[in-house]
Amino acid sequence: MPELIRPTVRLGESFAEAIDEFIAEGRGGPDDNSLTGDIIRNFANRREGSTWVADFLEFEGRWETDPPEYFVPMSVYWWVEGDRYLGRISIRHRLNQQLSDIGGHIGYDMRPSARRRGHATAMLAAALPRAAELGIDRALITCDRDNVASRKVIERNGGVYEDRRGKKLRFWVPTRPRGGGRPDRQEWLSGETRPVL
Repeated sequence: MPELIRPTVRLGESFAEAIDEFIAEGRGGPDDNSLTGDIIRNFANRREGSTWVADFLEFEGRWETDPPEYFVPMSVYWWVEGDRYLGRISIRHRLNQQLSDIGGHIGYDMRPSARRRGHATAMLAAALPRAAELGIDRALITCDRDNVASRKVIERNGGVYEDRRGKKLRFWVPTRPRGGGRPDRQEWLSGETRPVL
């Protein structure tokens, strides 16, 4: 049964294999502004085998309490099944201007061989209570306008579309269960209930 865990060197080999899958599909180039792109450029491409994973995890672990200048604190979780790394999800503790426009509170990536099996939807559902524990009542999540799969993941978790900014679609997602099913769009997007950015 898949579960959300903190990153661990114990699964370093599986994580490195997943990064190789991302590289094989063309990720990590200069135009890849995602966290996965950064991992590939700054860690995976500079080292042999899976020994780079420990260095990366040590670096990333500091983001929770001591992020680099101009960045916000971020908690990272891995979606795993047994000893197999499936994906990662990052929860940003607050928004800055860039995250308000294009990044949001939550970003995620699923390794190519684990896609189209419902893992991303389940991983986001498992992460939303963690966001609630950080005081985030409604999480902003964005996706590229042509990323239909990611849009469906967000909507299946109650995401309410707000607008489009450039190539990004922006959604607000509840982090706590609410009675009565899906949130009312007007309630969520009114100035009274929209999160303060």
